[in-house]
Amino acid sequence: MSCNPSFGGIGKGHLMREVDALDGLCSRICDQSGVHYKVLNRRKGPAVWGLRAQIDRKLYKQNMQKEILNTPLLTVQEGAVEDLILAEPEPEHTGKYRVSGVVLVNGSTVYAESVVLTTGTFLRGMIVIGLEMHPAGRLGDQPSIGLAQTLEKLGFVVGRLKTGTPPRIAKESINFSILNKQTPDDPSIPFSFINETVWIKPEDQLPCYLTHTNPQVDEIVLENLHLNCHIKETTKGPRYCPSIESKVLRFPNRLHQVWLEPEGMDSDLIYPQGLSVTLPAELQEKMITCIRGLEKAKMIQPGYGVQYDYLDPRQITPSLETHLVQRLFFAGQINGTTGYEEAAAQGVIAGINASLRVRHKPPFVISRTEGYIGVLIDDLTTLGTNEPYRMFTSRAEFRLSLRPDNADSRLTFRGYKEAGCVSQQRYERATWMKSSLEEGISELKSIEFPSSKWKNLIPEASISIGKSLPLRALDVLKYEEVDIELLAKAVPEPLRKYTKCRELAERLKIEATYESVLFHQQQEIKEVQRDEALQLPKDLDYLTLRDVSLSHEVREKLHFSRPQTIGAASRIPGVTPAAIINLLRFVKTTQQRQAAMDRLPKTDQHLCNTDKLEDRQL
Repeated sequence: MSCNPSFGGIGKGHLMREVDALDGLCSRICDQSGVHYKVLNRRKGPAVWGLRAQIDRKLYKQNMQKEILNTPLLTVQEGAVEDLILAEPEPEHTGKYRVSGVVLVNGSTVYAESVVLTTGTFLRGMIVIGLEMHPAGRLGDQPSIGLAQTLEKLGFVVGRLKTGTPPRIAKESINFSILNKQTPDDPSIPFSFINETVWIKPEDQLPCYLTHTNPQVDEIVLENLHLNCHIKETTKGPRYCPSIESKVLRFPNRLHQVWLEPEGMDSDLIYPQGLSVTLPAELQEKMITCIRGLEKAKMIQPGYGVQYDYLDPRQITPSLETHLVQRLFFAGQINGTTGYEEAAAQGVIAGINASLRVRHKPPFVISRTEGYIGVLIDDLTTLGTNEPYRMFTSRAEFRLSLRPDNADSRLTFRGYKEAGCVSQQRYERATWMKSSLEEGISELKSIEFPSSKWKNLIPEASISIGKSLPLRALDVLKYEEVDIELLAKAVPEPLRKYTKCRELAERLKIEATYESVLFHQQQEIKEVQRDEALQLPKDLDYLTLRDVSLSHEVREKLHFSRPQTIGAASRIPGVTPAAIINLLRFVKTTQQRQAAMDRLPKTDQHLCNTDKLEDRQL
């Protein structure tokens, strides 16, 4: 955890759940390493709740390394990659080259059938504090120069992004008594579907504290912009987690939140979330002591900015394999994203597909109708990005269907059957939960009483008895005041058994809440899936294609992004509706021709192919 000591949040918590549904590690490790668990956005519906946790850095590292080093058949080798080993491409796949391994800084080689690059902020990384700049991927670590040069020479389109981190403050120097205290949730909700609880009780967890900037902070920032080369750079930084300098410039005369977050159970460091800064160190100290509660704060490490290379993500497929180099996969900040969760989501998909590629199996692709991972990857591969990309619930069109609570039912079965990445234990648990939910919903639909009787059984519920209409138990469960426990008291049989598992009870409540709107959303999803089912030929040369009427601009955009479906092509900026209709006609005509060819007797087909060959030669 090279930056903030936390995982999850709004949108990001959804990614964590989906990574876990595919048996990714980070969610399970967070459940073993957190010091403060909180669900954000509770005032809104469960579709947009954001699971979040403060993490003990040291504990997370220990638990993650233990898990990795004890994984059967996995060899771990530490070293910096300097170059790629390339071979002749496979003729049946697109790409100029094929990767066959990597060269380390010490000159040694590691051969591989597939390679996944997750370079973080290290590609030609440069750290900035005030007017000082020096090469580094993060404080104390050397950047990756050779690999960046190799990727550029291969023809990848390279861009430049920046991010930053706040200073670290000594815990004992902060006056917490005058600040707003935030306590963890009780009970704490785990990230992983296979964990019923987290490792630590709510009463043993650490609190967070809230303070704010003030006009004095603004003054220090504005008076010293000439001493800050990071803020003057044209390189794009994160829009949704900006530095304090960017916030002061973009939102003048405002107070900005600063969350004081613990870095661990036995750590003396506090991470001031919201105070990312790249001013000279002495000005950072001056600014910190202007803030309420931090008047006597001692800065242990200054904040700094990082500038780094990334590669235009329109150069990768939805499986995260590159168009240029076969069997080479990119994941994380190299694709222009920001955040642990976005990186983990890409990492698990790249890892799955690197393995499937070696075994000559079809790629594992999640569509935007199936998960936030699909939204993330589709946005990157069709739209690209010129600023650090962060996940939000607002990016998903079907967020009522893509909830944190149902990530296992959406992805675990596909992961088990298609990718082989899901353990038997997880598969069996997801199967039990699926059948229990189906059975529970069926039972709730079958129990029906007049509204007057329901009002007598559950007086707490705001049920109208004016017309005394018949109501199903599922309808009663939709009322905010009603949960499964209350329903089971009213109708013990057969509902009592659904109160024994907290997660099952909560999911039944959520399914009831969204029952009517989910029906309509499923119809919309089917329409989108019809477009996604229309595959575009992978070897289509848009620049020379004569059978489709396309403008030169549209041809260039399609050639660069190489969308795999009509749906993906329609989301590329600048690709007009008229172009999509023409592409759609081409795909359908091609499919009809192919179907007609498949119906021909083999002798006729041979003659037809011979005629085509003669036409081409002529």
